[in-house]
Amino acid sequence: MTSRNSASLVGFACVLTASALWGTTGTTATFASGVSPLGIGAVAMGLGGLLLALTALHSIVKSRAKIAAQWPMLILGSLSVAIYPLAFYSSMHLAGVAIGTVISIGSAPLAASLIERIFDGQKLTTRWLLGAAAGLGGAVLLTFSESHGSAGAADATAVLYGILLGLVSGLLYALYSWVARRLMQAGIPPRAAMGSIFGVGGTLLLPVLAFTGAPLLASSTNVAVGIYMALVPVLVAYVLFAYGLARVSATMATTLSLLEPVIAAVLAVVIVGERLPAEGWAGIGLIVGSLFILTLPMPARRRRAERPRSAAAIDAALPSR
Repeated sequence: MTSRNSASLVGFACVLTASALWGTTGTTATFASGVSPLGIGAVAMGLGGLLLALTALHSIVKSRAKIAAQWPMLILGSLSVAIYPLAFYSSMHLAGVAIGTVISIGSAPLAASLIERIFDGQKLTTRWLLGAAAGLGGAVLLTFSESHGSAGAADATAVLYGILLGLVSGLLYALYSWVARRLMQAGIPPRAAMGSIFGVGGTLLLPVLAFTGAPLLASSTNVAVGIYMALVPVLVAYVLFAYGLARVSATMATTLSLLEPVIAAVLAVVIVGERLPAEGWAGIGLIVGSLFILTLPMPARRRRAERPRSAAAIDAALPSR
């Protein structure tokens, strides 16, 4: 086996491991008794973001002048990072782990393309329209399945709000990914760009953690959940993903990341005890299918023709949890 093949296999393993770790976040959060989704989001991205910034501190200091020159982008990206986990974990709390995760992940590439259309003037392709149609159909099926399978109107309303918050989290994820790419295009190294965004975003989440995080200290289980959320799905998974991304293509990494919603859905059913009717699973299948449409490699001729749009794949591959 050549060294190149070995590096690719290591890259595949790192990306798959990172995706699997991201897929555990929703189920893990259910073990924190009495902790609100805001508290979970604040400890995960707040402390995790600060730890990420510390690992990139040397690169951030070296690039501080360039980062300061891009302060409007930094603020936009940091606000997105700060609000994103609050919407993401609230979505899972209201709609369930499986639905919240799949909606958030499935809507992010679509949102990334819309952001590029609005701010960068990129055209929406037939490929995007197909992916959007599949994703929208999946979201409608999920909403339909829950509204007919829930115990009452209040539950159906909660699921609807959860789906809407999932769409918000997907938009914010795409937005901070787009900002990170813009910082990199301005000559800021990737570690410094991501570290600065996550560092400022994590700092913004500290007041939320102070107001909502007290239950995290109520039991050893809650403490363990808080430590896990900050260290494993954010810090460890990010390091693994970055290591793997250096050894496989962004498109391949994005495709491998489809393991995340699968893991999340399986764990939600097996461990949390969530139940989805057949149309719910069909909806999840359509959303995962939309991700395949958006991320599978294109023929070489079309890839060259749409090369400026390849950043959307990189956006979707940036760390999410």
